[in-house]
Order: sequence, then C-alpha cells, then structure tokens
Amino acid sequence: MEDKDFLKSIFAEPNFKPEEITKVMQQYKKQEFAKNDFLIREGSVGNYYYFLESGFARSYAIDLEGNDITTKFFGPNDIVIDWYSYFIKKPTRENLQAITPCVAWKITFEDFMKLFGIEPFREVGRTRLVNSFFELKNHTTSMIIDPAKDRYLNLVKEKPDLIQNVPLKQIATYLGITDTSLSRIRKEIANEKI
Repeated sequence: MEDKDFLKSIFAEPNFKPEEITKVMQQYKKQEFAKNDFLIREGSVGNYYYFLESGFARSYAIDLEGNDITTKFFGPNDIVIDWYSYFIKKPTRENLQAITPCVAWKITFEDFMKLFGIEPFREVGRTRLVNSFFELKNHTTSMIIDPAKDRYLNLVKEKPDLIQNVPLKQIATYLGITDTSLSRIRKEIANEKI
C-alpha cells in the first residue's frame, strides 16, 4: 500500500467530504524517477499530471542553435506538467526531466476528468493553474525589464533550495545569461557580503 500522506497534504482543503478525498487518493499513482529520467519527452503527448513530492525537475527546449534552454524549474509540492500538451493533447515542444532523483504522484487525464465533478478538487486545480500562470508571467516580464543580477537574486529568494540542487549552467539558461555571467554575478554578490 502506498503512503499517500503527501497527497493528503496537497488536498488538505477543508471542504472535501471524506468520500471525495478517498476517491481523489485512489486516482493517483506513485512514480519514482532517477536523475536525468524524462517525465515527458519533446514530441510526445503529456499523459500525466505530476505532483512532485521530492526532488527537482525542469522543463527545457532546444533553441535554433542547438542550445539547451531551461524554461522552468520544479521542486517539492510543484506540479510538473506541460499544460498545453496535457489538456489539448498536442505534442509538447519541451522536455521535462528530473534533475535529481524524484518522487512524484501522477494522474492520467481520464482520471483527472473523473474528479473534476468534485468542487474542492477543481478549486485546488484552478489555484495551481493560476499560480503557474502568474509565475510564468512574472518570469517573462522579469526577463525583459530586470537586470540579470536582480533575476538571480529573486530566484535565490523565491527558491533557495534550487540553487544547491541544480547545475549552474541550467540556472544561467533559465535567467537568460551565460554561465560565465552567472559566475561573475555570484562572485559580485559574495564580495558585497564581505
């Protein structure tokens, strides 16, 4: 029997009836990923919606020059999903990959839709979707108007565990800078603290 305490913490919404929580828990399956395993590969359709219990993952795309560019990081309690591919059933243009070993809870689209009649479940999903949208919007705007140093400091503030668990090259591409520029920024920040 899988320990679903993590899921119970995600769905701690007080408006769930006991039978609704039971139904929700039954739809999720635990899956473990080793470092570098793919949750979704570019060109495939996203069939699962994952809640990440532990570990770190990222989404990335390959640009026109063949560079690997990180578009999003995922940590504990995050949803790992390509929203468009999962809901529209179109092939994804990105890869979603484990950066560290990960434990996730997955649900198929069909099982997700079975639960959509449960209002508290819909509310949890709506809140997560809206938060994901705002995070994407803030990142996109920050890439346009904030200096690279500020983008890095915001990432450290918002996701401090990420910095210790993710390769600097991936952080640099996410911030839209080279790893050399990121090293310079980190050195500058370290010197300011002295």
